[in-house]
Amino acid sequence: MEVEISRRKFLQGSVALSVIAASTSALSSTKSHEDKKTLGTTKVSNDKETKLVPTLCEMCVNKCAAYARVENGVVTKLDPNPHFPKSRNMLCARGNAGIQALYDPDRLKYPLIRTGKKGEGKYKRVTWDEAYTYISKKLEKILDEEEDNRSCIGYCAGEGMAEHTFKTFMSDKIGSSNFVNHASICIQTAVSGYALTIGGYGQADLENAKYVIMAGANRAEAFITPDTMDLFKRTRGKGAKLIVVDPRFSNTAIHADTYLGIKPGTDLAFVLALTYHVIKYELYNRTYVKNNFSNFDKYKEHVLSSNYTPQWAEQITGIPANDIEKVAEDFMANAPQSIYYQGRRSTWAGNDFQLRRAQAIFSALGGGIDIKGGIVFGKKLPLDSHRTNAPLYANAKGRIEKDVAAIVGGSGSWIGWRNKILEGKSPYPIRAFFIYKQNPMLSVPNIGKTKEMLEKMDLVVAIDTMPSDTAMMADVILPECTYLEREDPIKSFPGVEPSIAIRKKVVNPMYESKPILEIVKGLAEKISKPLWEITKKYDEDVQDEIDGMSKEEIEEYYEDNGFNLADVYQHSQEHINKDMFVPKYGEKAWGILREKGVFYPKFLESFKKLDNNSFRYYKDEDKLHTVVKLEQESDSDAIDTCINPKDIAELKRLFSTPSKKIECYLGNMEKKGVDPMPVWKDEFVKKVPKGKFKFICGRHAQFTQNATQNNVMLLELMPENYVWINEKEAKELKIRHGDLVEIKSSIGTVKLKAFPTNKIIPETIFYVHGFGAQSKALTFGYRNGASCNQIIEDDIEPVFGSAIMHETIVSVRKV
Repeated sequence: MEVEISRRKFLQGSVALSVIAASTSALSSTKSHEDKKTLGTTKVSNDKETKLVPTLCEMCVNKCAAYARVENGVVTKLDPNPHFPKSRNMLCARGNAGIQALYDPDRLKYPLIRTGKKGEGKYKRVTWDEAYTYISKKLEKILDEEEDNRSCIGYCAGEGMAEHTFKTFMSDKIGSSNFVNHASICIQTAVSGYALTIGGYGQADLENAKYVIMAGANRAEAFITPDTMDLFKRTRGKGAKLIVVDPRFSNTAIHADTYLGIKPGTDLAFVLALTYHVIKYELYNRTYVKNNFSNFDKYKEHVLSSNYTPQWAEQITGIPANDIEKVAEDFMANAPQSIYYQGRRSTWAGNDFQLRRAQAIFSALGGGIDIKGGIVFGKKLPLDSHRTNAPLYANAKGRIEKDVAAIVGGSGSWIGWRNKILEGKSPYPIRAFFIYKQNPMLSVPNIGKTKEMLEKMDLVVAIDTMPSDTAMMADVILPECTYLEREDPIKSFPGVEPSIAIRKKVVNPMYESKPILEIVKGLAEKISKPLWEITKKYDEDVQDEIDGMSKEEIEEYYEDNGFNLADVYQHSQEHINKDMFVPKYGEKAWGILREKGVFYPKFLESFKKLDNNSFRYYKDEDKLHTVVKLEQESDSDAIDTCINPKDIAELKRLFSTPSKKIECYLGNMEKKGVDPMPVWKDEFVKKVPKGKFKFICGRHAQFTQNATQNNVMLLELMPENYVWINEKEAKELKIRHGDLVEIKSSIGTVKLKAFPTNKIIPETIFYVHGFGAQSKALTFGYRNGASCNQIIEDDIEPVFGSAIMHETIVSVRKV
């Protein structure tokens, strides 16, 4: 990235870094891609002022609690915080590498305005006021020409504790309806499928389950949390059974009692066959089903009459019928402490919504919902709300992609939204795009189309910590400080052991970076009055209401009705957090939260160290494994959770569904053209032509999608990604380990090194997501391996418009 600042000035202003790259600064145009040597230390000196500051990790979605060790103003180490029930004194490799995110020499340091072509990487350093002024002038012109249709401004955000701050600014204050977030390229179908079927997505109680089917989920790498480790300690003859169903023999499969290699996209056939077997032979919990199922007779008739037999599924999935029968029988024998793991993955195929529904129903057949060792809901500790005075804009229009799927909610359909713009099918133009902590250039299938969309925009603003591929497409780049340099909104974490945790600022923001709260405050102050003038010019409702008012009365109307976009950002994040917490829990609890980083009722009496790495958070009688209300009780607290889980499971509940029962048949979905019950359709799964492969992707233990692509501490563990290919097929193609191969789909081509192995089924290839950055401003991430979205086709599933990630057909050849 070319920026108008000398390398010498940058180095003169640098602090003593705990991990510093020995190459050049991110702001230099003379970087060498070959120079990736690093130097590191975890101490500054022996003569130092040391303090420990509680924080929450942002290196993945789990948000484990940590203590940052600060020595003379420098973060030198991150240690796990033992007080948080969710992470239980655990911090993985990614969490430890958070220190590099703070001291990455490539991080964004100053506001920048583009001087070259989009994607060229040429920028000039500007002041914050200059950046805000540039944005304001652009927005004034756009909104004037679009007659105050605020929805001509699109925006997206990645998952995070401050996502709500940005979203509130764009939605409630600016007034746009066009929000697209990570849900439709992540777990939208899984969450919705479970919520509509059993009343919530819930959590898998892996710590207490006796039998777990884990399909397409690589918990040993993708989501390493304490309950993951608890499960693995009990598998392979040690008290719990783990069945892994996956096209790959992954690191999770290593810990399994049974591994079943399945063809990509055929999981629904597998689940329907399990269901057929337990229904036909009445292996399910009949009392539970009688008490808690709605329309079970319809579902039973549907499954049996469709002849979803294990023999039928064998031909589709590649899993032997006798294996399917054994899994079905063993699952019900261990129920209700049996779980078909919900999954935290993207949409696999066009039938993904029905797959998640079928999984939820199958788990429920054993009574394993809202029960210790099953799928649990837990509770959430309440916080006071932080209210926003949201103005009403009469000219703001609705979402542009409502018709791309049966249900398109507030989070949108990323692919459907983008393609509407490119195909000229949007009911009105989208002319500006604000991006917060997301990298759609690498995270959304079909990178070429995303690039084309960003090139069409009159204004693209990126708010981020790193000069990602997406940031390089921006007109204006606003540098957010890293998670160790800011206090974020307080968060309540639900579960069996619910708690409230806080991310405190560990050190002051470096360079000219700012937290998102200050960024949107500064922008709001700059654009508020100019955009108010445009609203007065075009909004007839406002014109009618202020007609005849004096100048002072109009100013009062502007303030009272939320048109002052900066009014909600006048307090610090710490002040806001205190206002949300203290009215509920008091000043003493606030002191505990600030000191320990965590709070929950009975904290002082319940928390106890049991051994060197084991702690008690809640007493057993206070844990919330079972929370759904009973039909005859006003509150589920009346349930004695110490009795036999099977006896609890059979009680009649009131689930959070329309019928208050497990929903087998969704009549409202039928009205939207969606099958009311899970049904297998051949057309949802692509057949693999001879000589071709189906491409699948996934995560690695040391990487979090694209967020860690430049983290040198993690890249030392795995510097690039390799493509997995079946050993026999590789031999036929004369491909050996380390050979460079070309992978080509209908929308793109990549080249990367081969990893022939017998740990992946035939006609399938795989490589890890999170590599292949093309931004030259990333010294360490630039052109390492390949991005999966360079070749994944931009198909969407029909229910929620989610991106289908595992149905792309590719060719492979040795280069």
